[in-house]
Amino acid sequence: MSGWHATVLTIYPGMFPGPLALALAGRALDAGLWMLDALDMRDFATDRHRTVDDTPAGGGPGMVMKADIVAAALDKAVASGPERPRILLSPRGKPLSQARIRSLSEGPGAILVCGRFEGVDERVIEARGLEEVSLGDFVLSGGEIAAIALIDACVRLLPGVMGAEASATEESFEQGLLEYPHYTRPQVWEDRAIPDVLLSGDHGRVARWRHAEAERITRERRPDLWAQYGADQYGAEKPASIDNSEGFK
Repeated sequence: MSGWHATVLTIYPGMFPGPLALALAGRALDAGLWMLDALDMRDFATDRHRTVDDTPAGGGPGMVMKADIVAAALDKAVASGPERPRILLSPRGKPLSQARIRSLSEGPGAILVCGRFEGVDERVIEARGLEEVSLGDFVLSGGEIAAIALIDACVRLLPGVMGAEASATEESFEQGLLEYPHYTRPQVWEDRAIPDVLLSGDHGRVARWRHAEAERITRERRPDLWAQYGADQYGAEKPASIDNSEGFK
């Protein structure tokens, strides 16, 4: 078996593959398009209780994952394959973006450290060069769910995983915009009709409508993305209005 390789360091290896064994990711895993292994960090403990945490230096609530235990597990993972990014799933990390996901998917894989309790001893983060990554401004019970999300996002971009390659390039965030609305049969549902332009057969008009709608939704829902999109495209924030001169319906 070869391909993109994810190694997860966790104290709950039974959480893997979990949902990654299903749907696109699961089929790709079965086909050998990517590999997954989960290392139990408790296996690297040196006492009979398999202790991986201790009280925080300086006092305070909760427990902290021990540097020596995390380092031993990480060193084992590093030695098991080619050099891969070493990522700590952490709420204080840099927000995960589609651009970072694409970059990871184009590499050999990733080593993902799942923190628990109050966090991980800062010394191992510094000594092993861990990249801290966050799914958003909220806190989970541990890094496992975040690791599953990151892996799923990467795997779906691997060659041969998704059937329609074009669909990936039109998704939210790929062009700096949120995705346009989608419709399907029936043509009218609860007095709501599919927009006429989508039934016109004019692929050029359809493409322009979709782009205009993607811009509208991004401007309304994510002004932060809209400002960045304007800066990337034009060197400054785009005007608040969109020229919809074709009168799309």
